[in-house]
Amino acid sequence: MTFKRIADAGDLTGKTALVRVDFNVPMDKGLVTDDTRLRSAVETVQTLRTHGAKVVLLAHFGRPKGQRVAEMSLAPIAGAFSKVLGSNVSFVADCRGDHVKAAIADLAPAGVILLENTRFLPGEEKGDMELAKEMAALGDIYVNDAFSAAHRRHVSTAVLAEIMPAYAGAAMERELDALDKALGNPEKPVLAVVGGAKVSSKIDLLKNLVTQVDMLAIGGGMANTFLAARGHSVGKSLCEHDLADTAREIETIAKANGCEILLPVDLVVAKEFAANAANRTCGLDDVADDEMILDAGPQTVAALGAAMDTAKTLVWNGPLGAFEMTPFDTATVAAAQSAARLAKAGKLVAVAGGGDTVAALNHAGVADDFTFVSTAGGAFLEWMEGKPLPGVDALKG
Repeated sequence: MTFKRIADAGDLTGKTALVRVDFNVPMDKGLVTDDTRLRSAVETVQTLRTHGAKVVLLAHFGRPKGQRVAEMSLAPIAGAFSKVLGSNVSFVADCRGDHVKAAIADLAPAGVILLENTRFLPGEEKGDMELAKEMAALGDIYVNDAFSAAHRRHVSTAVLAEIMPAYAGAAMERELDALDKALGNPEKPVLAVVGGAKVSSKIDLLKNLVTQVDMLAIGGGMANTFLAARGHSVGKSLCEHDLADTAREIETIAKANGCEILLPVDLVVAKEFAANAANRTCGLDDVADDEMILDAGPQTVAALGAAMDTAKTLVWNGPLGAFEMTPFDTATVAAAQSAARLAKAGKLVAVAGGGDTVAALNHAGVADDFTFVSTAGGAFLEWMEGKPLPGVDALKG
């Protein structure tokens, strides 16, 4: 994937960079409770400052729907980012207008300013060109460092890149490079692991993956739908029986594309959905009517480990069982540890993403050993679905 990077911008002395960052961070009583996304923006901001630019940060928080909502102001985040950056970050309670221009004009070279929540502006989420032109007048170049919002064609995520000299920030670079290694130009064979509760939420993803990868392992609640479609009883498990035809269609597409689908071969079942519930391991045709499938069994874990041993690239989205409850986290933890061990040894490019996936890898204690873990959520899923990402497409050069 070809895109321009900050290094391509040359000397930025006397220039102003508009930088789209992801500051949609968890807050509690006005305090940032997880500064991961703030820390991810530091490299880009410092690089621009080193190049002599003034840095104007654009970000959103929550879903104010074009209205000013006091609780969604970015004012507290300016202070939090100041601490992370180790330098003063001033704040202006707007994204447009003469007072914003004046504040930027007064900013010293290498100074940093955070503008108010872009989603307070009605035209932001509509991709309004007039608003884009007004905001573009605030700077000389545009830098996108927010892959997590790249699936939106908003003014601050895509339209500015269409009308200004546009570059990828450091965090965006890392994300795009990792995703290119995972599906864009991967080393084969490629194994995808997809888990989670419902097939219905990942139909497009599954249909795309079976045309892209060599092996697709399906786990979690969605595996129950595939097992039922094959004629196995799943008891009172979470199962979308109405999507049996869809599951069979996905298997047909996979077969036509030479993709091997790996489903559980043994199961961990219980009669209640609760931590430490009495459970047993059984075969595919041994699930009682009053039992539910809550995890994959040891034979399945071994088979998945063997698939990882043969793979060169792994793309992972979604847990393999009810990982939030012991002991039904066993398969997810074991598989994550196998992938991490191979990645750490340089034998596997392991890329993972999605909220539950990140939580599961952290739970297993292996997130840092994966080649790359994306926190992008929706953008990561749409990339896995093969959909265009406006924020990325606008950066291609």
